[in-house]
Amino acid sequence: MDELNRLSVEEAQIVERVPITVVLDNVRSLLNVGSIFRTCDAFRIEKIVLCGITGKPPHREIQKTALGATETVPWEYIDNVVDAISTLKKTGYQILIAEQTDKSIYLNNWENNHPNKYAVVFGNEIDGISETILLLADTAIEIPQYGNKHSLNIAVAAGIILYELSRKTLIS
Repeated sequence: MDELNRLSVEEAQIVERVPITVVLDNVRSLLNVGSIFRTCDAFRIEKIVLCGITGKPPHREIQKTALGATETVPWEYIDNVVDAISTLKKTGYQILIAEQTDKSIYLNNWENNHPNKYAVVFGNEIDGISETILLLADTAIEIPQYGNKHSLNIAVAAGIILYELSRKTLIS
């Protein structure tokens, strides 16, 4: 660990974090949840908010892909995603949703023009972001895709989006 310059669990719990909160709304796969925890650890994401049917640690399936990141990434469970997003908005977060819409902007064109904090919402693997959340969002972002399917696994999409958002947030 020392040679790789990795933080201990104790250090990870107190280190300064990127001002991005991840909201997982009704994510059904516990393996995806665990993978997103691990990605959030990699980019020192501020927090994860788990909502609806999204599984919560401790759970064997989450741990399988999180590899301990549930101990290093702050998280909380809020049953109602509207309550979670409303609270985030009231405390100064700009709400981004990861969704393909007629008004979404490509991730590579997204600019960090908000001086404070961001919350990025990822929806259900099948149904995506609900209509209610679409109305609460400040910006919809999508990953440019050139193949036939135009969809990515949520954990893969979260990795791409969180990398780009954290990179642009740290630069600004």
